[in-house]
Amino acid sequence: MAIKQKKEMKEKVVLAFSGGLDTSFCAIYLAQDRGLEVHSVIVNTGGFSEEELQHIEKRAYELGVASHATVDETQNFYNDSIKYLIFGNVLKNATYPLSVSAERVCQATAIANYAKKIGADYVAHGSTGAGNDQVRFDMIFNILIPNIGIITPIRDLKLSREQEIEYLHKHGVEYNAEKAKYSINKGIWGTSVGGKETLTSHDTLPEDAWPTPATETAPRRVTIEFEKGEPVALDGERLGPVRVIQQLQAIAQPYGIGRDIHVGDTIIGIKGRVGFEAAGPVILIKAHHLLEKHTLTKWQLSWKDQLASFYGNWMHEGQFHDPVMRDIEAFLASSQEQVNGKVFVELLPYRFNLIGIESENDLMSNKFGSYGEMNNTWTADDVKGFSKIFGNQIVIWHKVNGKVEE
Repeated sequence: MAIKQKKEMKEKVVLAFSGGLDTSFCAIYLAQDRGLEVHSVIVNTGGFSEEELQHIEKRAYELGVASHATVDETQNFYNDSIKYLIFGNVLKNATYPLSVSAERVCQATAIANYAKKIGADYVAHGSTGAGNDQVRFDMIFNILIPNIGIITPIRDLKLSREQEIEYLHKHGVEYNAEKAKYSINKGIWGTSVGGKETLTSHDTLPEDAWPTPATETAPRRVTIEFEKGEPVALDGERLGPVRVIQQLQAIAQPYGIGRDIHVGDTIIGIKGRVGFEAAGPVILIKAHHLLEKHTLTKWQLSWKDQLASFYGNWMHEGQFHDPVMRDIEAFLASSQEQVNGKVFVELLPYRFNLIGIESENDLMSNKFGSYGEMNNTWTADDVKGFSKIFGNQIVIWHKVNGKVEE
C-alpha cells in the first residue's frame, strides 16, 4: 500500500505567479497538461496593495493551485539592491532606474528559497523566449537550486498572447483580451509598461496606457533628507527609506514625472524598448546625485560613476550573486559617509527642478572662497606657480615634438 501511495504522489512545482495572462496559463497547463501539483507564489517587492494581493490569491485558487503563498520582500529588496542603486545613481543608458531588472533578481532569489523550503521538484516561470527575464530567472535558479528542474511553458511552446487566451477560454477561464494589450509590472522602484507600441522604434505609448493618470498641475515643493546616502525623511517627516520611496512616488507620479521609454541591449543580444513610470526613483536618484556633487570629492565622484555603471549593468543582466557585486557595494557604502543633508525639489507637470541642498558636509563652503569671485586660502603668486607645475609635462611634450617654436 505504501508503494502504491508513493506512485500516486504528484511531483511539486513552484510557479512564480503574478495573476497575469502568462502565469494564469502556466497554472492550468502545469496541472492539466503536465500532471504536476502546482504551488503558486507571488513575491511582493512593494508594488501591490493588500487588496491586490488578496485578489491574486483568489485567482490562483480559482485556477486550481494546490497552495498559494505571498512572500513580502520589500524591505529586503531595498536593503539588498535599491540602496546601492541610489548610492550609485544608477540609470541605465542615462534613462532607466532598473525598475524591473533589479526586482526580477530579488523575486528569483525569493522563489528559489521558497522552492527549497517546500521541497519542490520543479520551479516554473512565465517568461517568453525574447526577453531578459528568462535569463535572469534561469541563471539564478541554476545558481541557488541546481538540483530543481526549470519549466518555462510560454517560452518552450512559443505561444502568442492570443493562443494563451484561447487556451484559458477552453478551460473555462475568462480573460479580457483588451486587458492583455499591455503588460504592466509594478514594484516599489517603478512600473514598466509594454505593448504593441514598444515593439516598434517609432511609436510611443498612448495616454491611457500609463497606469497613473497625469492629473496634478499645481507646482509643489518637497524636501528629501538623506543620511549616509539613504533617503530617511520627506518634508520633515522621518519615514525610513521604504516609506520615503513609496510616499514620494504617490505624490510625484500624478504629475506625469518619470515617464519614459527605455531603449537598451538585452542580455540575449537584441535591442528592446519598454515604457516605464518611476517618478519616485528618478527624483531620488537625481536629488541624491546633486547632494553628492556638494559633499564628495572629484575622484570619489569619478570612481563611483565607473563602478556604479558596471554594477547597474551587471544587476540588469541578473548577475546579482557574483561576489564582485558585494565588493562594489562595500565601496559604494563607504563613499556615502558624508552624503548627508536636505535636497529641495519642485514638482511640475511632466518635470521637476532641483532647487538646491543644505548640508553640514557641503564642500562648497564660503569659508574657503567663492567660485569665480574670491578665495581665502591662496595668493595670486601661488596660482601662477601651480599653473606652471601642473602643465609642465605637457609643455615638455609640445617642445620635444616640435609643436611649439622655441
